[in-house]
Amino acid sequence: MRFHREGTATLLLSIAFVCAGLFALWNWPVLPKPLVIGLSVALLALLAIIGWFFRVPGRNVPVDDRHVLSPADGKVVAIEEVHEMEYFNDKRVQVSIFMSPLNVHVNYNPIGGTTSYCRYHPGKYLVAWHPKSSTENERTTVVVKHPMHGEVLFRQIAGALARRICTYSRAGEPVAQGSEFGFIKFGSRVDVLLPTSAQVTVKLGDKVSGSESVIARFL
Repeated sequence: MRFHREGTATLLLSIAFVCAGLFALWNWPVLPKPLVIGLSVALLALLAIIGWFFRVPGRNVPVDDRHVLSPADGKVVAIEEVHEMEYFNDKRVQVSIFMSPLNVHVNYNPIGGTTSYCRYHPGKYLVAWHPKSSTENERTTVVVKHPMHGEVLFRQIAGALARRICTYSRAGEPVAQGSEFGFIKFGSRVDVLLPTSAQVTVKLGDKVSGSESVIARFL
């Protein structure tokens, strides 16, 4: 396991803060020892939580042109047919995955191919499971075109806590299935818009792992 580059500054500042706090607590003993111990444990726990948030575990990507992989760790909170207005302007099957603050927050390309579209949209910070969050929240939309199965759209959506969406996709660039395309800080959501002919292989409430879980198959 490694730490994500988006967390470098935060981790360094946290380490400096915790080290300074521990140094002060143990070298200028003005507090009762039980309180010093308790505060020390709290500082180390805070550092552990921050490190846990920015973790990047190793993944075994089951590369398969017929499969659509989960773009994120989290819980499937919606499976529905929608009219996608931004890019396709037609009916698509939407699978939505909610990422809690405890999930890995790296985002992965669900299919391989070429990035045909990437656009950032400023917006609100409604809770990520709100029905209007897909169209009104801060978000970034990415479309990847597979040479055999066509285009799949996926959208990073900021939530009530998420205030920074990082997207590395660029239109015209080739991408590998399961490769990293972005990162969202704190709780948030990722929507995947599939062709109506695709067979969804997950159900509401399922826990999925980014770049490992198969959420749909092309028919």
